[in-house]
Amino acid sequence: MTPPLDGLARVPAPASLTVENCLAPALAPDDSAVAYVSDRDGLPRVWIQPLDGDAEPWPVDTGPQPVVDVSWAPTGGHLAVLVAPGGGEHTQVWAVQAHGGDLRALAAPPGGSASMVRWTGRGETLLAAETAADGLTTAVLVDAVTGARRPIAAGHLLRPAAVSRDHARMLLRRGPRGARAMYVADLAHGEERRLLPGLPGSTDLGALSPDGGTAYLVSDAGRDRAALLAVRHGAEAVVLAERPDAELDLFALSADGRRALLVWNRHGRSELDVLDLEGGELRPLPPPPADVVTSARIAWHGTLAALAAESPEEPSHVLVCDLDAGRYRRVAGAAPLPLAGAEHLRFRASDGLELTGWLYRPPRVTGPAPYALYLHGGPEDEERPTFNPLFQNLLAAGIGVFAPNVRGSGGHGRAFRQADDGPLRFRAVEDVADCAAELVRRGLADPGRLACTGWSYGGYLTLAALVTHPGLFRAGVDVAGIADFETFYARTEPWVAEAAVSEYGHPDRDRDLLRALSPLRSLSRLAAPLLVVHGAADTNVPLYEAEQVLAAARALGLPCEALIFDDEGHEIRRVANRISFVAKVVDWLSHHLQTVEYSSTGRKDSGQAR
Repeated sequence: MTPPLDGLARVPAPASLTVENCLAPALAPDDSAVAYVSDRDGLPRVWIQPLDGDAEPWPVDTGPQPVVDVSWAPTGGHLAVLVAPGGGEHTQVWAVQAHGGDLRALAAPPGGSASMVRWTGRGETLLAAETAADGLTTAVLVDAVTGARRPIAAGHLLRPAAVSRDHARMLLRRGPRGARAMYVADLAHGEERRLLPGLPGSTDLGALSPDGGTAYLVSDAGRDRAALLAVRHGAEAVVLAERPDAELDLFALSADGRRALLVWNRHGRSELDVLDLEGGELRPLPPPPADVVTSARIAWHGTLAALAAESPEEPSHVLVCDLDAGRYRRVAGAAPLPLAGAEHLRFRASDGLELTGWLYRPPRVTGPAPYALYLHGGPEDEERPTFNPLFQNLLAAGIGVFAPNVRGSGGHGRAFRQADDGPLRFRAVEDVADCAAELVRRGLADPGRLACTGWSYGGYLTLAALVTHPGLFRAGVDVAGIADFETFYARTEPWVAEAAVSEYGHPDRDRDLLRALSPLRSLSRLAAPLLVVHGAADTNVPLYEAEQVLAAARALGLPCEALIFDDEGHEIRRVANRISFVAKVVDWLSHHLQTVEYSSTGRKDSGQAR
């Protein structure tokens, strides 16, 4: 029997759990301050940091619910705030003055969800989306001062993207995940025109010039990697920016339509360009002082941009970038911590497809170590070198982490993203086993001390890998994962179910496939102790998915525990809950990966049924 994990403490990196995270920054119209979402006092809410002098930030009272996003009106009078009541997915849009007061609901459909798109540049009118309980989405213009509302479009699988300043033309997105298309609508005559017709692929982001005459699209339609295209009224699409080695990740347009900020995803890290839309000049900015930019907005005057950025060693913080000088200035957020960085790995799956991932080596451990695979959500999300307190605390406990991008992940082109659709999903499950094999082949991981963990789709993939390869992993952690596609489709939000068909399959037409893909229907093969984590307010992947897994695992007599958060949904937003989550997962994996027993033949035995 080997000794415990070098005697390291279970959760010795508390600083990573309580450090402030700053998200979604937006500059004031006069560039005097930046508003952002911070969890510095335990609950995500709005803070404002003046940019002149040494003034301290102040919080804006938006009530007791977690805040997800904030945006500053062009007049400076109000902030639009996206809140998540109960921590769940039924978000609401509210307006509040920058110093507090005049708090009012702008979009809060009963039983549904709302999101804010952008201020239109005309007074204090906000373009918002309201999705009803039946999945019907309505695009609406809301005046933050008077409360006047004007619905301008409606439909299923619809998302408004932009509206011209005179409110005469609108850009809207229709379609399911992986196959979205953009349309320009003439609001006076009720006519729509599809942009980029007949091209395979998806157009996920877009903006309109202030006069509505040009649509700017972030699209991989007709190409493998997302690029920036412009479609002018009555003309063919023109490629404004494209890279063979990177995908366009974020795009921000200045209020006057003359300048754009482009954030590229190159091998997981962010690179920035400024595009002069009048002269066509594309100018690279210096590398940002962080690995990944997660949010980017250009100020109203077009000379500054507010960025949220992070790295494995530093939590999300706010940067202000002078776009002319190419200088970055940190204005909010904690300093980097003495934490572990990430290594980018490339390797081949057993069928020859190249896979990538981010490796986090445990400190002070020589030779093969216990490792946890961590599988991201989506599936079309991407693992990138961002700040993750769970990873850092696992490392401090002597457990390495490998966070791969199996087929179906974003950031690697359209062909790779679609390589797990429908029946190809079985191959994605095999990718998980190939990732474990690669860690062993490189001498990094002890084959008897491997765990599989994941969140959302990664939780599903964890369950699927555990039942497909019951002798491979010694422990598992399923966070908000789908267990059975039949019950998922029956109980999730209607708009979530509609959008998921192109990814997983149709609940009726593909019933046999979905049953074969559902881990719950093979749970008798489960051999590893399992921790199930879920938010009770999760309406994306409802709590019933976790309840089914717990009941079935306990019926098998397997060690199985649950961690249920009553005040969280599909995300863990509250700092206290994040601490509980990380502490529980680290303790669970430390206990089950701590020792390796040897059979009479001298071979390592993971303690699992085979």
